Amino acid sequence: MRVSLETRDFAKYPFLKESQQFMLQSHESVDAFLRSSAGKVAIRYAVDRVQRALSHTAQATDTASSPVPSDNLGVRLEVSSYALARVLVSCGNERALIDRLTRYEAQRAYAFLETEDETKRSYIAAQVGFSFEESSLPVTRYIEITAGMKEERWRLVNREVHEGRVRVEPLEAEELLKEQIRVTLLSQLPLEVPQSLCEELAPYVSRIQETFQQKVLEDFGEVDESCFPPCMQAIFSALSGGLNITHSGRFALTAFLHNIGMDSSQIISLYCRAPDFDVGKTQYQVEHIAGRGGTGTEYTAPSCAAMRTLGLCVRPDAYCEKVNHPLNYYRNRKKGKRGKPS
Repeated sequence: MRVSLETRDFAKYPFLKESQQFMLQSHESVDAFLRSSAGKVAIRYAVDRVQRALSHTAQATDTASSPVPSDNLGVRLEVSSYALARVLVSCGNERALIDRLTRYEAQRAYAFLETEDETKRSYIAAQVGFSFEESSLPVTRYIEITAGMKEERWRLVNREVHEGRVRVEPLEAEELLKEQIRVTLLSQLPLEVPQSLCEELAPYVSRIQETFQQKVLEDFGEVDESCFPPCMQAIFSALSGGLNITHSGRFALTAFLHNIGMDSSQIISLYCRAPDFDVGKTQYQVEHIAGRGGTGTEYTAPSCAAMRTLGLCVRPDAYCEKVNHPLNYYRNRKKGKRGKPS
């Protein structure tokens, strides 16, 4: 399929190979670019881009507040900021940062795609491996796209499957395209960035990490054990009492504590009371769950349904009836506590 892309399309879809080629036309090397006046502007744009991705209120549909540039310099800066944003989160080596950025970029791109003609939409979809022509997807392909989609309706057991293919409605295809963009962008990160470049960008990476930590605190606040759901409170108490807990219990608690913003070193220190404590093994396991090792996948605490299956759901209270995830329980209790007069 041959499609004529306009220069401004490169700014809207900076992940396209044509966009990258357009950017590289005027850049001799990354180092030379960063030292140039345009490079300094681009790195500032890149930091802003990541911070927008971290913002809970920012919608990726920036089209109204941030018009797409059409001049060559403006487009190059936009595409460069996308490329540098990927470098920054790769240097940060924080899977949650990478996840936030790819979700933002997918939402942003999809917002533009909604206004494109059918030919251009189909072409850009094809560049991330998606087609609107099929009314069904192979099971393996469907699972690959929907693995990160949490709504029950996307679970394979709730889908119509015929001869190894999952039926997809036209409106669902739109949602799957956005998710396919995210999955594609996520699969490309983190980049292998030279240590020297990460050191040069360290001040910008630190600024982004500070913003990220602030967002975590805004979401969950300081860690408050009194707001833990009963299941996590039980595991936490057992661990604090020097009891051995199951592997699934350790995974659930570690992921939960990481998700609510507890530092890895703090989590590791909790396990020192366990009878079989091994600092090296514990550090490896905690870092693995946090997404800093192995596959780079950052894990989320199990849902309430999963906790029940694992036999870890204990002493459910009235708050438990209103949520389907331990993180939602914690978030709701924190909000309720903040709303009470002191």
